[in-house]
Amino acid sequence: MKLTRRDFIKYSGATGGVIMTAAMVPNAIAATPIADGPSPKPASPGEGKWVPTLCQGCTSWCPAEAFVQDGRVVNVRGHHLSKSSGGYLCPRGQLGIGQMYDPDRIKVPMKRTNPKKGRGVDPKFVPISWDEALDTIADRMMELRNNDETHKFMLMRGRYTYCRDVIYDALPKIFGSPNNISHSAICAEAEKFGSYYTEGYWDYRDYDLENSKYIICFGADPIASNRQVPNAIRQWGKVLDQATVVAVDPRLSATASKAHEWMPVKPGEDSALALALAHVILTEGLWSREFVGDFKDGVNAFKAGATVDEAAFDEKLTHGVVKWWNVELKDRTPEWAEEVCLVPAEQIRRVAIGFGKAAPNVMCWMAPGASMQPRGAYGALAAHALNGLVGGADNKGGTLQKMKAPYTHIPLYKEKYKPYLDDIAQKGLKHKKIDQRGTLEFPSLKKKPGGGVVTNRAADGILDENPNEIKVAIGYWNNFPFSCTGATRWEKALEKVPFFAHIVTNPSEMTQFADIVLPASFHMFERWGFIPTKFNRYSYIGLQRPMVKPLWDTRTDETEVIWMLARKLKEKGFPNLFDYFQTELKDPESGKAAENEAQFAEIVVKVMTEKQWNPAKYHSGEKINGWQEFVKIGLWQSDQYPFKKKWEKGFKTETKKFEFYSETLKKVLGAHAEKHKVTIDEVMEVTQYEGRGEQVFMPHWEPAKYHGDEKEYPFVFMDSRSRLSREGRSQNLAEFYEFKKVDPGDISHKDVLKINPKDAKALDLKNGDWVEVTSPEKSVKIQVKLWEGVRPGTVNKTFGMGHWAYGRLASEDYSKHVARGFNNNELLPADYDRLSGSTARHAVSRVSIQKI
Repeated sequence: MKLTRRDFIKYSGATGGVIMTAAMVPNAIAATPIADGPSPKPASPGEGKWVPTLCQGCTSWCPAEAFVQDGRVVNVRGHHLSKSSGGYLCPRGQLGIGQMYDPDRIKVPMKRTNPKKGRGVDPKFVPISWDEALDTIADRMMELRNNDETHKFMLMRGRYTYCRDVIYDALPKIFGSPNNISHSAICAEAEKFGSYYTEGYWDYRDYDLENSKYIICFGADPIASNRQVPNAIRQWGKVLDQATVVAVDPRLSATASKAHEWMPVKPGEDSALALALAHVILTEGLWSREFVGDFKDGVNAFKAGATVDEAAFDEKLTHGVVKWWNVELKDRTPEWAEEVCLVPAEQIRRVAIGFGKAAPNVMCWMAPGASMQPRGAYGALAAHALNGLVGGADNKGGTLQKMKAPYTHIPLYKEKYKPYLDDIAQKGLKHKKIDQRGTLEFPSLKKKPGGGVVTNRAADGILDENPNEIKVAIGYWNNFPFSCTGATRWEKALEKVPFFAHIVTNPSEMTQFADIVLPASFHMFERWGFIPTKFNRYSYIGLQRPMVKPLWDTRTDETEVIWMLARKLKEKGFPNLFDYFQTELKDPESGKAAENEAQFAEIVVKVMTEKQWNPAKYHSGEKINGWQEFVKIGLWQSDQYPFKKKWEKGFKTETKKFEFYSETLKKVLGAHAEKHKVTIDEVMEVTQYEGRGEQVFMPHWEPAKYHGDEKEYPFVFMDSRSRLSREGRSQNLAEFYEFKKVDPGDISHKDVLKINPKDAKALDLKNGDWVEVTSPEKSVKIQVKLWEGVRPGTVNKTFGMGHWAYGRLASEDYSKHVARGFNNNELLPADYDRLSGSTARHAVSRVSIQKI
């Protein structure tokens, strides 16, 4: 039901602001937008039904079901037909209900009436109609077209469904801007670098927990965060019974607390540990003969410090193992590693031997903790290379690639797309991107030079007007001033942008800089969307659908809003985007174009998933008989992934083999150097890596790189993720604070800095003491918690608290923009793994601690 301006003011109880402005009053949010007041509650609960959906509380993207009763979602569970999760769902799925019914959600479009922008500045938002909001955005965009400045438009994407093609590709490209900037590099690109430049796979890996006998979690916490959590929760008891689990992490994570071995590595020195493990596996003769090969005479020549004749080894499905040994591994003994990574040599040797003996049904589960660091690309390469060394790559009980869940991309680059690109658009698209990807300093090597994104660098591009200024920007489902390191830069960058529109559910930090705010429908229950993903050896496509009537006057960000905006642009003289939608995107069943935004949202999903539900286009996996059956089930699942598929067909690398010496990286990095007319070693110097020569093309030790001198800043700060954080969006829920203690070492309702008791004693600190924590970036105040679960010399804080906006629970005092706790990303400086473009959020900064 729509909310009129009159009703909004009546039920908000304040005419000076919309929801949660600095002029907020306690009753600023109406319980319901019905003009006659709240509907009476039913005498008893009515009959309900389970409706399929998909959770996006993290990048597991789990199939789920919601119980709808009396027009409300009252419960969620894992999808009972899911082969990937077995019907399990983690706490993030449950928190989705609270997010949708959060009383602090944005309910109607708003416009800024205070031209001044900045933290602590009241935007003085007032409610407006959708028509006025879209009119305003379209006018600003048309100014760019009329001035031949379409390249000064920017689209910033956060989390997404795969309907993203509409807003992320069609909108900026047909309009004529190269500046579609995704959030990906603040999420995971460095870990993908590790698998791509060894086995040619740029994506999240799958893991065969069902059959694994030994699991090394490098910076991974599978039962709490990061990929396929419900599947890990479901199987972890069995895993602990049948396999040895080793956790490599400076803190005692949830997974480490249940592991057989905890290796509390020094932050940033994961590559040293991985190399020492590889050294032992080779010297002990525990590598996979079936996958890697063997010496022609059958005698192991891998001896510490000794060079090996490459011709003496008959290599099979891998490339460069002897070269890797000679250049890097022969001197990387456990004793050497102990001095660097502070893990005892005896433990390194024990884990390496156990891993090798249990092979090939083993895995090294590498995650952001070991890769999203300055120089983290080589930590990712080193950890992932262990899978190849013991034959666990694409094997039973090991790490797997995925069978792609086939779906139809909106036809952006086909011949029929070209007529929609006018001269202005074609000229605009030739400009460079605002995030500076592909420059000498930021190679961002996603398959090619400049192929990835450098999300966090876009703030500097805006501030420095390099390569150009940004005059108009739209952001959706994102909150960069909270989620990016060096967060203050984003505040300054958004202050600088003359016009910014934000499509969002809650009034986030990013929203405070907006000129127009558009209320977004909640992804899990109120909108059309779909996601293709995989785990537990199955690829699948899950649907999201409107299952309850939105409480507020919201629209779907990726489809409905853009269709309405395209129509406005056509009214103002630019018909290309709307004509593209109406001509190329028609209902596969009726052949008709959308008559309104709601129809368009459904049509987009139907078009893109037709291969799943149209029997005439059946390809593999489950066979679904028509669109209505697909909506009812809400899930398509593939056949089971076969083991050793890549062993038989070859890897997508230059050699078609698993590369320890990466010819693939050599080619791509060489192309980047040639583009800038420098040597590869010069690239490595500019991008701040230590490796040179042949080292560059193989997993090698890159010393940890911290901001801050050790004498002035004696502690390394470590960020970690909460199992209750829906990517920073659940912090306005009471449950987040009540159950915060489920994160190891944390306390309910408090934001604490965890410090080892030995370090606390030296500083004369006890539980609950207030301290000032200072990095080269900022000083903050917080209480300490003494905890043996963080290694000495390191302090840890869980990411999540520290919002100064977002809602009444998320912030300490929304009206004054006072944060509840502190945001880790304000303490951490902006740095990068430059080869991948990834933001460095782990092992990036030192801090000092002063008792208050």
